[in-house]
Amino acid sequence: MQKSVRYNEGHALYLALLARKEGTKRGYLSKKTAETNRWHEKWFALYQNVLFYFEGEQSARPAGMYMLEGCNCERVPAPKAGPVAGREGERHYFTVLFGHEGQKPLELRCEDEVDGDEWVEAIHQASYSDILIEREVLMQKYIHLVQIVETEKIAANQLRHQLEDQDTEIERLKSEIIALNKTKERMRPYQGNQEDEDPDIKKIKKVQSFMRGWLCRRKWKTIVQDYICSPHAESMRKRNQIVFNMVEAESEYVHQLYVLVNCFLRPLRMAASSKKPPISHDDVSSIFLNSETIMFLHEIFHQGLKARIANWPTLILADLFDILLPMLNIYQEFVRNHQYSLQVLANCKQNRDFDKLLKQYEANPACEGRMLETFLTYPMFQIPRYIITLHELLAHTPHEHVERKSLEFAKSKLEELSRVMHDEVSDTENIRKNLAIERTIVEGCDILLDTSQTFIRQGSLIQVPSVERGKLSKVRLGSLSLKKEGERQCFLFTKHFLICTRSSGGKLHLLKTGGVLSLIECTLIEETETSDEDSKGSGQVFGHLDFKLVVEPTDAPPFTVVLLAPSRQEKAAWTSDISQCIDNIRCNGLMTIVFEENSKVTVPHMIKSDARLHRDDIDICFSKTLNSCKVPQIRYASVERLLERLTDLRFLSIDFLNTFLHTYRIFTTASVVLEKLSDIYRRPFTSIPVRSLELFFATSQNNRGEYLADGKSPHLCRKFSSPPPLSLSRTSSPVRTRKLSLTSPLNSRIGALDLSASSVASSPTSTYSPATSPPPTAGKVPLDLTVDTTELSPCRSPSTPRHLRYRQPGVQTADNSHCSVSPASAFAIATAAAGHGSPPGFNNSERMCDKEFIIRRAATNRVLNVLRHWVSKHSQDFELNNELKMNVLNLLEEVLRDPDLLPQERKATANILRALSQDDQDDTHLKIEDIIQMSDCPKPECFETLSAMELAEQITLLDHVVFRSIPYEEFLGQGWMKVDKNERTPYIMKTSQHFNDMSNLVASQIMNYADVSSRANSIEKWVAVADICRCMHNYNGVLEITSALNRSAIYRLKKTWGKVSKQTKALMDKLQKTVSSEGRFKNLRETLKNCNPPAVPYLGMYLTDLAFIEEGTPNFTDEGLVNFSKMRMISHIIREIRQFQQTSYRIEHQQKVTHYLLDKTLIIDEDTLYELSLKIEPRLPA
Repeated sequence: MQKSVRYNEGHALYLALLARKEGTKRGYLSKKTAETNRWHEKWFALYQNVLFYFEGEQSARPAGMYMLEGCNCERVPAPKAGPVAGREGERHYFTVLFGHEGQKPLELRCEDEVDGDEWVEAIHQASYSDILIEREVLMQKYIHLVQIVETEKIAANQLRHQLEDQDTEIERLKSEIIALNKTKERMRPYQGNQEDEDPDIKKIKKVQSFMRGWLCRRKWKTIVQDYICSPHAESMRKRNQIVFNMVEAESEYVHQLYVLVNCFLRPLRMAASSKKPPISHDDVSSIFLNSETIMFLHEIFHQGLKARIANWPTLILADLFDILLPMLNIYQEFVRNHQYSLQVLANCKQNRDFDKLLKQYEANPACEGRMLETFLTYPMFQIPRYIITLHELLAHTPHEHVERKSLEFAKSKLEELSRVMHDEVSDTENIRKNLAIERTIVEGCDILLDTSQTFIRQGSLIQVPSVERGKLSKVRLGSLSLKKEGERQCFLFTKHFLICTRSSGGKLHLLKTGGVLSLIECTLIEETETSDEDSKGSGQVFGHLDFKLVVEPTDAPPFTVVLLAPSRQEKAAWTSDISQCIDNIRCNGLMTIVFEENSKVTVPHMIKSDARLHRDDIDICFSKTLNSCKVPQIRYASVERLLERLTDLRFLSIDFLNTFLHTYRIFTTASVVLEKLSDIYRRPFTSIPVRSLELFFATSQNNRGEYLADGKSPHLCRKFSSPPPLSLSRTSSPVRTRKLSLTSPLNSRIGALDLSASSVASSPTSTYSPATSPPPTAGKVPLDLTVDTTELSPCRSPSTPRHLRYRQPGVQTADNSHCSVSPASAFAIATAAAGHGSPPGFNNSERMCDKEFIIRRAATNRVLNVLRHWVSKHSQDFELNNELKMNVLNLLEEVLRDPDLLPQERKATANILRALSQDDQDDTHLKIEDIIQMSDCPKPECFETLSAMELAEQITLLDHVVFRSIPYEEFLGQGWMKVDKNERTPYIMKTSQHFNDMSNLVASQIMNYADVSSRANSIEKWVAVADICRCMHNYNGVLEITSALNRSAIYRLKKTWGKVSKQTKALMDKLQKTVSSEGRFKNLRETLKNCNPPAVPYLGMYLTDLAFIEEGTPNFTDEGLVNFSKMRMISHIIREIRQFQQTSYRIEHQQKVTHYLLDKTLIIDEDTLYELSLKIEPRLPA
C-alpha cells in the first residue's frame, strides 16, 4: 500500500468487493517482496485501473492495492543465476513500472505463458497508456492550431491597419482631386493669363483656399460636436433606444402569442373534434377567448414597427398607434374572461386524459418549460406595458416634436382602456364570487344572479329551533344535537341573507322556509327586551350570543329567525354587517321616496345632479364601477374628500366603510377621523357640504316659506334650492311596505298629527309578538306614513326603524290639493323612529317643521353608525390607543347628555358605550401564551401513544390560535420585510416561528427512529395527520407537515420511502398539489373559495399578495391624492384574513397533546438532522 496516499477505507473495501466479483482479470500470481527478495503467492483481482491482491481467494479484505493509471507493464526474462535456474526458466516474469518518483516497480510471475500475456495486456489497458498518448498527440495539435490562429490574427490585424491607411490615403487623394478640379474650373476663364500670373500670387491664392476650407471644416465640426453633446441629441438617442426595445418586446410578445395559438389552441381544437374528445369546443373557446384575434392584431402591429425601423433614423410611430387603438377593445373581453378561463382550465384538468394531453403540449421545446396558464397571463400585462413605453417615449420627446400630440392622445386612450379593464375585472370578481357560491347550492339561487349583489361575509351559525307562540323552546347551547342539527352555513349579501344546511357530501341546501331572507323585510334584534322573561332566560342559556331577525314578508305571515354565534366577537361582526346592510337599503329606499315624491326625480338622477359624486376634480378621481349604493367608486382622493364621503348623509356604502376603517392609518390618524365625526355631530350644518344639504333638503316652496316665517329655528337662515312643489292626487297608489306612502292629501294644519306608534309602544297592554299575530292596524285615515307596524325593540341598531304610523284623525280629504309636510321631514321622522314617546323639548309639529332637528337626527344617526362599526369590528384600535378610547367615550357621553336624543339613539349610544368600556371578560378564546405558561402540565405524551386525530385537532387548534392573534394593522406597510420586523409585526413573526417549529418537530420525530420500519410508520402517520388537517380546512397544518417531509434530510432516505405504502405516497402527492405554490397558490385559493370557515389558510400566501400590491402601486399619487383603489385591494385581502380569524373551531383543548407539540426539547436543528440522515443512510459512491 502506498504510504503517501490517504483513502477512504469503506470505499476501498467496496471496490475490492466489486473486483472480486466483476474484475476484468483474476487469479494467482507470485509477488516479489522488496525487503527479502522472496516470492509470495497472492490472489490478484483487477478492477478498472486498480489492482487488488489478497492472501487467498477466500479472503474478505484485500492485503493491498495498486493504482495502475500511467504505469508500464513489460515482460522480463527469467533470472539465470541460482541453484534453481532450470525451474525458473519454466516460469514467466513481468514487471509493472510506475510513473511516480520513488515508487518501486512491482515484480510478478506466473506459471503459464498465456496467462502472463493476458495479465500484461490487461494491466496495459488498465494503465490508460493509449489514452494518454492520444491526449498528448491532441495537445500537440491543439498547441499548433493555437499558434496558427495567433499568427492569422496578427496578419489580419496588420492587413486591417493597411486597409484603413489606404482608405485614409484614398480619401485624402479624392479631396485633393476635388480641390484641384474646383481650382481648375475657377481658373478656366483666366487660362490665357495663367502663364503671365506671378508664382507668388498663385501661392497666396492656394494658401487662402486652404485656410477657407480649414475654417469651414472647423466650423462644421464644432457645430456637430456641440449637437452631439446637447441634451436634445441625448434625448433622441434615448428615444431611439426605447423604440428599439419596444420592437424587441413586441417581437417576443408575438412569439408568445404564436406559441399559445399554435402549440395549445389549434391542437386542442383538433382534439375537441376527435371521437373521444378530452375537452369540448365550448371549453376551448372559454379558455382561449380572442387569443387568435389578438395574435393577428399584434402580427400586423409588429410588421408596421419593423417597416418603421427600416426607415431609421426617421421614426414615425403615432399613426401605428392610431391604427392599433380602435382594435384594442378586444382586450376588454379577454381580461374580463381571464379569471373564468383559468377556472375552466382548472376544471378541465380534473380529466386525466386532458391533463395528460396538456402535459404533452407543455413539453414542446417551443414552450421552454412554461405552462399554459403562463401564456394565458401574458396579454393581461400588454396594455400596461404600452402605457409605460409611451410614458418613457414622451419623457424623451420634445414638446415641439411632430408626434408629441399623437403620442399623448394614444397614451390617454390606453390609460382610459386600462382603467375600464381594471374596473371590469374588480366588478367581474364580485360576480364570480357570487356565482361560485350559487354553484355550491344544489337548488341554485336566482338572487345571486343580480349584479348589484355584493358579497359581505360567510360563516357558520347555529339556528335555534322555531319559536312557538313567541317563546323560545328551552334548549341548551351545549347540546350536541343542537350543534349538529342546528348548524347552518350563512351568507350575507348587500340585499339578502342566505341560510343553508350542509349535507354529508359537502353540498349546500337552502332551507325550505327562511332560506333566503330579503333584508328589506328584516328587522335585527341584537339584545332581547328585559321585560320578556323568556328572553331573559334564553339570554342566560345562550350566554348572550344569540340575535334575532324578525322577517315580515308581504305575501306570508311574519316569523323570527334566532341565530347563535360562536363568540361575542363573531356576534358583533355579524350584527354590525347585517345592521349596516339593512341601514343602506332602508336609507336608500327612504331617500328614493323623499326625492321622488318631492321632485319626481329618481335618486340616481339626483346623484348625477351632484357633480362631486361622479365627476373627476383636482382632489378626486372616480372609476366607472359603482359601489353598493350605486355611486361611482373612488379611485384617488384627498383625505378631506374621503372624510366627506364617510359623513355624507345621503348614503354610506358598506364596502367603502370597511375599506376606510381597515386602511385609514396609512393616510391619516384615528384622531382626525374622530374629530370629523365630532364635527358632524356638533356642527352638522357647517361640516356637511352645502350641495349635500341642498339635495338632502329639497323641500317645497310653500313649506320653506312657512318655516322661515315661523322663525322657530335660529339656524334656518341658510337658503336651500328645491325641486318643484309636491303635488299629490287622491288616487296615489300606496307604496309597498318599508316605503313611505302618502295615500291621500293632507290638511295644511299639522298640529293634529300624532305618533301612533308611540302610544302603542308606551302602553304596557299593547305589546305583542311579531311571530304569532299580525301588527295592529288602525282605521282608515287620511295620512298614512308607514314604515313598519310592529313595536320597536329598544335594543335595535340605529337607523333600522320598526313599524311607525302617523295618523291625523278627523281631517276631510276633499279640502286639500297640496301636502304641507315636506318629504324631508317625513324622512327625518322615519329615520328617527321614536318608539317610546316624544322626548321633552319638541312636540311633533315642531319636529317636522324644524330642519335643524331633522339634520341633527340624521347626523347623529350617521355618527353612531360609524362608531358602532368601528368599535364592534375594529376594537383593537381602542385597546392599543387609550387616548382614542377616552375621546370616543367622552363623545358618546356628550351624545347621551343631548336632551333631544331619541330613545333609539339613546339605546344605541348606551350599547356602544357598554361594548367600548367593558373588559373582555367573556372572551373564552385561548391564547398561545396561556397554553405555553400552564404550570400544572401533566407528563408529556410520546408520539406513539397519540392518535392521528388527536394530533390533527390540536395542531389545528394551535394554528388557529396563533393565526387569530395577528392584529390586522400588522398587514399594512410590509412591516414583516423591514429590519425591525420583530418590533413592527411581532405576531406575524410569531406565526412564522410557530410554522417553523411545527415543521421541525415533524422532521425531528421521524429522524428519532433508528430502524427503517419505524421511520416509515412515522411518515405514514404524519401524512394521515395532514389529511385530517385538510378535512378540517387547516391548510397551514398541511403545509407544515408536507414541508417537513420534503426536507432534504428526510427526502433523501430512499430505503425509508421504499417502505412507505403506495396509498400514502398518492395521498402525499394530493396534499402537496393542494398547497403547492405553483401559480401563486392557485389550487389553495380555489380550495379556500369553496370551503366555509372555520379554516386556517397559509399566511404566506396573503403576505405575498400584500407585498405585490405594496410594491406595485404607491400609496399616494404624484398630486398627493390617496390611492384608494390600492386601499380597496388591501382591504379585500384583510377582510378575507379576518373572516378566517373570526370563526373559531369547536375543538376541546387537550393539554397533554399541546404540551407534546410545543415541547421544543424534541426539536433537532437543521444541520444535526442532515448529519443524522447521512448516518442512517450514507451517500452511495459515485
